[in-house]
Amino acid sequence: MKKLIALLVTLAFTAGMVGSAAAQAQTPAAKPEDKKAAPAQAAPTAPAAPAAKAEEKAADKKMPARTANGTVRSTTAGGVVVAGKDKGKDTEWTFGVDAKTRITKAGKAITTKDLAAGDVVDVRYMDHEGKAVASAIAVKPGASKKAEAAKDEKKK
Repeated sequence: MKKLIALLVTLAFTAGMVGSAAAQAQTPAAKPEDKKAAPAQAAPTAPAAPAAKAEEKAADKKMPARTANGTVRSTTAGGVVVAGKDKGKDTEWTFGVDAKTRITKAGKAITTKDLAAGDVVDVRYMDHEGKAVASAIAVKPGASKKAEAAKDEKKK
């Protein structure tokens, strides 16, 4: 009788250790296509689902937007160079401009062609693959007279 009880206790202890070790083992996150193709496997991956969701959120999370204020130095169809101050030092930024970039002046949408050297701007940008890409550029009201003079010279 004592041997039977000792055997049952040993089995229970072994099962508990194996269960806790299996719970701690990380399983690779299943791709969404895999979940649809094999619904029977969805139950074993349920404990890993919160971890998979956290990884997806981290991958989808965008870099925080940053801002820069300064004066336009030059523009091209694909970018804008802005000079300003960052932490008390003179700095020059080069921002990429794409189809998603919103450029406004006095509340109206404009293009990079409408920006002129000397325009005072606020740029909202994000670092994307090592490059600063502008998401929004707003020309401050009362842009410099130098910018207006440059536009007038372009028209002539």
